Amino acid sequence: MADLLTVENLGNLLMLCFLQAVLGFDNLLYISIESQRAPVAHQRAVRFWGIILAVVLRVVLLFVMVQLIDALAEPFYVFDWRGVIEGGVNFATCVFVIGGIFIIYTAVKEIGHMLTIEHLDTDVSGKPGKSAVQVIMMIVTVNLIFSFDSVLSALAITDVFVILATAILLSGLAMLLLADGVTKFLEKNRMYEVLGLFILLIVGVVLLGESGQAAAHAMHDDSLALRFFGYEVVPMSKTTFYFSVIVLVAVEVIQSGYTRKLNAERRTASRH
Repeated sequence: MADLLTVENLGNLLMLCFLQAVLGFDNLLYISIESQRAPVAHQRAVRFWGIILAVVLRVVLLFVMVQLIDALAEPFYVFDWRGVIEGGVNFATCVFVIGGIFIIYTAVKEIGHMLTIEHLDTDVSGKPGKSAVQVIMMIVTVNLIFSFDSVLSALAITDVFVILATAILLSGLAMLLLADGVTKFLEKNRMYEVLGLFILLIVGVVLLGESGQAAAHAMHDDSLALRFFGYEVVPMSKTTFYFSVIVLVAVEVIQSGYTRKLNAERRTASRH
């Protein structure tokens, strides 16, 4: 126990908690949006159990990856179709591709749903078509997809399992505390749900970009990076991602404020 309480491990724990908080933002956003598809009476329980199960499975995933990281890193297929597709494919590549496509599909489907609504007031937050169990399973599945990126990033900082697991548990506790607040905010300010879906859309693109470098990073061999028609699949930098999110939020806030001001001026003018 004394070996764990070192300055280095405590510093790594603080760094990992910060990393989990940053990478967990989009995850929390997805949980808040997806939980509204469950029956209204079960939404809070869905968020609670979805997060609990997801955190437990994330710790299990972490343990498996610590034990099998070398085996997971080895490409199981290398494309060599010159000028069309080249590069290696490993387990991480498949997770990022499948996860990215799934998240993009989910975001586009929800945006399409909003465009087909005839009466917004009748579109209650508990959209029909999914039971509480289905929503929980969806949250757990997507959480694991998100966590793959954060687990890989965490392993780059330290390989001490106790420190890694503690950071994951603390991030899970933070999500439990914040999930209800984020959901209530989206319910009261439904225009921000559209913003959240577009952020998820960007997250899906980010995951697809990560797939191109997964095998190359794991094997430290740039020749394994995926290339389509001669162009390398390059991941979006975290700086670019968060700058894009900040710009989207700023535009939404300014536009909402301007719309309220414009409506107030129109009401004043109509009274006169």
